[in-house]
Amino acid sequence: MGHRVNAVMDSAIEQQKIVGAELLVFQHGKQIIRRTAGHFDREANVPMIENAIYRLASVTKPIIAATALAMVDKGLLKLDDAVRDYLPYFTPRSPDGSESVITIHHLLTHTSGLGYDYSADPLISGGVGPTDNNFEENFTRVAKLPLNFAPGTAWLYSVAIDVLGAVLAKIHGGTLDETAKTYVTGPLGMADTGFFVSDLTRLAKPYADGAPPHQMRDPEPVMNAEGNTTVFSPKRIFSAKAFQSGGGGMAGTSSDMATFFETMRKGGGDVVSEALVRRAFTNQTGGLLGPDAGRSFGYFGSIIEDTSRTEQPGGRGAANWGGVYGHSWLVDHANELTIVSMTNTALEGCTGVYPKDLIRAVYDDLT
Repeated sequence: MGHRVNAVMDSAIEQQKIVGAELLVFQHGKQIIRRTAGHFDREANVPMIENAIYRLASVTKPIIAATALAMVDKGLLKLDDAVRDYLPYFTPRSPDGSESVITIHHLLTHTSGLGYDYSADPLISGGVGPTDNNFEENFTRVAKLPLNFAPGTAWLYSVAIDVLGAVLAKIHGGTLDETAKTYVTGPLGMADTGFFVSDLTRLAKPYADGAPPHQMRDPEPVMNAEGNTTVFSPKRIFSAKAFQSGGGGMAGTSSDMATFFETMRKGGGDVVSEALVRRAFTNQTGGLLGPDAGRSFGYFGSIIEDTSRTEQPGGRGAANWGGVYGHSWLVDHANELTIVSMTNTALEGCTGVYPKDLIRAVYDDLT
């Protein structure tokens, strides 16, 4: 088991596409692959360690989504609640200037009209860049700018889960970290996952794409293949001023994430009701991603609707997404499979060839 996986991981390291990587695969509820490769700290010549702690970027999103669903289960909010009822300062308008009503469902599905491009106001922060803003300071600025579209009429990946985090913290009456710990990470024993670093000696050194990749500075702008730039701030996880980003601010481990995704795959355990987990793993966006996408979006990530239109292996209904610090995950109910791929290399470990080749190799090794 795992010779194709080993070849993909080793090749990525040898070709200096990835500095260090970790892979954890469960099938039928049992761990079937665990592998590390490359360097935890290349400059110090430290090999990648099992259960390193990574800055999670958007792997944070499903945890905060599950926190919201757990709170829905407990009657603390409803999916059709208006965001402005919890955040009176957050009242962005549609492109035509008309009043808009953004709901919790819109935030969870990225159909709110929000986006990630807020270059019109450089003081607005997403989840991974430097900031001293708190929730209200950041999202008051966002609310002054028009939405990209009227809520519910299109899909655009966005800061929506950051806004959701502000809502959840407001309802709970504490920090977002305390909120997630109360409803998800605490009950699941995810002791290394949160808006903190539990063990500095296990915090993986972050690297940015290059030939070869270089250790990140702070701030570190990284451009993707489409010419869009993400600005990273590795120090943000230690900031007492920066708002806790529900869309990208957590740190955590592969083991904790495998625990989370396996619990959700099996129906939510004692954390989220089976009915809401089932909803989270099914199409919640209709055809808004477009007829040729082959995908929809649930509450945790993208859903494969048409395998002939996607390059991603996995059965119909498989869910997956990633995190720009270098991670990718997949939950395939049809094959009772959970894959957690973590790297210390942005953006290749998330949006490059590596995660696609690695997940394909996992499926090939299973056949």
